[in-house]
Amino acid sequence: MKRILITGGAGFIGSHLCEKLLNDGNDVICLDNFFTGSKDNIRHLIGNKNFELVRHDITKEYFAEVDEIYNLACPASPVAYQYNPIKTIKTCVMGTLNMLGLAKRCKARILQASTSEIYGNPSIHPQQESYWGNVNPIGIRSCYDEGKRCAETLMMDYHRQNNVDTRIIRIFNTYGPNMDINDGRVVSNFIVQALQNKDITIYGDGSQTRSFCYVSDLIDGMVKMMNNISFIGPVNLGNPSERTILDFAKLIIELTNSKSKIVFKPLPQDDPVKRKPDISLAKEKLGWKPNVDIKEGLSKTIEYFDAKLKEVK
Repeated sequence: MKRILITGGAGFIGSHLCEKLLNDGNDVICLDNFFTGSKDNIRHLIGNKNFELVRHDITKEYFAEVDEIYNLACPASPVAYQYNPIKTIKTCVMGTLNMLGLAKRCKARILQASTSEIYGNPSIHPQQESYWGNVNPIGIRSCYDEGKRCAETLMMDYHRQNNVDTRIIRIFNTYGPNMDINDGRVVSNFIVQALQNKDITIYGDGSQTRSFCYVSDLIDGMVKMMNNISFIGPVNLGNPSERTILDFAKLIIELTNSKSKIVFKPLPQDDPVKRKPDISLAKEKLGWKPNVDIKEGLSKTIEYFDAKLKEVK
């Protein structure tokens, strides 16, 4: 049994990771300040004798004896991270510093949940780990994009200077149950609008592309990366199946049998035009690739949101 700390453990991805690691027989500490995380996501785990829930903000130091740290804490949707951009970059920088300090003291392995947003609005396609990115350092998304880039820098410097056992993953668009119904991202927006037969809002002309990975595939990749002995990353984790936002909206309408119409609004500043991971490195080093078909994953996600909307009523 390993003692594992998950920061942001009550969030969308963190809650699935908590469940996976508990099922694998580990002792799990879920750390969250509940800015975007929810107790509802991990409520069913609270009675487990190997699960501990701690309300804590990682911009403040935290002390525990652990074997592994998954550092997921940070608002990930533009609505959430732009609400308090200074807090967002403090979480990325000061929070990562605190977790690296803990890893150094405990001699724990630490995995940083970075993001495809470190590539910015990419000038190469698909995106490879060797690409340094095209990021606006002073835009409205910079608190997140540059914050995550700085977190990667800290991980590598602690690895080189202090021999901390680090891992870096770059997460591309992920979806599934436990997403926040109001997080403002494509999957949740489209599904909620479709289920309510409201207009589906597309920002831009819909020609921009995204690649969507189901959460169970991502969790599998994260655990494989943490358990890898020699490869520290960074490594892309995402689904390389690319589609336009317009096609994705039409698919949601089809799967929900919705009467929604599609409307178009201006594209937000610095919104990436293309997103598709090159996962060659993940296949080579981790033996990982996504397996869940988009229709299967969306059906499960639609079922989740349908239940959540009925609870609200």
